[in-house]
Amino acid sequence: MTVVDRQTTDGITTVTLDRPDALNSFNNTVFDELCDTFLAAATDEQCKVLVLTGAGRAFSAGADLKAKGNDITPRHGLAGLLESIIDFPKPFIVAANGLGVGIGCTILGLADVAFAAESARFRCPFSSLGITAEASSTYTFPRLLGHQRASWILLSAEWVSSADAKDAGLVNEVFPDEGFLEAAIDKARVLAALPKDSLIQTKDLIVGPQREAMKAAVRSENAALDRLSGGPANQEAIAAFKEKRTADFSSL
Repeated sequence: MTVVDRQTTDGITTVTLDRPDALNSFNNTVFDELCDTFLAAATDEQCKVLVLTGAGRAFSAGADLKAKGNDITPRHGLAGLLESIIDFPKPFIVAANGLGVGIGCTILGLADVAFAAESARFRCPFSSLGITAEASSTYTFPRLLGHQRASWILLSAEWVSSADAKDAGLVNEVFPDEGFLEAAIDKARVLAALPKDSLIQTKDLIVGPQREAMKAAVRSENAALDRLSGGPANQEAIAAFKEKRTADFSSL
């Protein structure tokens, strides 16, 4: 079953995470299909701008914890997806239509521009799961938000409102829920009306010098995730999630 929808109209490729019943959470199928989408759009002559959004009431609830131990073997996985986004040569817009948790939040740092619906809320829950941040957020967030704001969001696992995300610089603008996607697409139309080569060249001048540092951060984060995944804190967090209780980290 396809879990990522891709439509291109007038130079704008709109990509929709399409697992609304699972709040568009990421499993290996989503990683692979979204990676394939970015790779295809990178060379698609009809695509000038890519807009990523979610179906239903969530943008993405992050990693699908229910998929653990019951998932496909990935072709690209998280690492492949992140590389395809970092290397994507055209403007990449995130239109966060609702809840953004985990990679549903950290992916904002990889966007060239991000917009949020008024009701959207964001959270980086990594510490509360006994793991660590991903998607190059340990590199991109301090650059976007400053050291202290980035540290608090990545360390505390607290919720961030759309208004606070805009104030911090995590999203560029906030639009009303009603008509949100069309408002974000209107912004994409501004870019799609411009010459593609100019868009690609300007993005490369902005992002190009940072790409290797972003990829290095991904490698370091993924290695740290491997070390912490399955550890005592992570096991307690997963058990608490399944048992619908508050995790107890008092001895960890």
